[in-house]
Amino acid sequence: QVQLVESGGGSVQAGGSLRLSCAASGYTHSDYCMGWFRQAPGKEREGVAALYRFGGSTYYADSVKGRFTISRDNAKNTLYLEMTNLVPEDTAVYYCAMGFCADIRDSTQYSYWGQGTQVTVSS
Repeated sequence: QVQLVESGGGSVQAGGSLRLSCAASGYTHSDYCMGWFRQAPGKEREGVAALYRFGGSTYYADSVKGRFTISRDNAKNTLYLEMTNLVPEDTAVYYCAMGFCADIRDSTQYSYWGQGTQVTVSS
């Protein structure tokens, strides 16, 4: 059974930084995509950043380009999201997801989801 466990969320002031981690276990396939999504109160879930496991396309939402960096450590089966210059609009629950994607931007192509980690940015 695939498990994704996020960590690294917290509360920071605007301009601050956080690094989210997502530890993956229990999968048997190697050809998958992984991504970060977020959902703020009263808003729909949106894609933040995503990538394929073995290179290829990397996706960033326009709102985070230049501030967030997605990376992976395949040896540790861990996905990261480095978030810098945070703004209050980044406040949300952040979810890690894994799937077999033709389009890494499409959340419906992700089969496995973590429990989420809260990120709160104060002004």
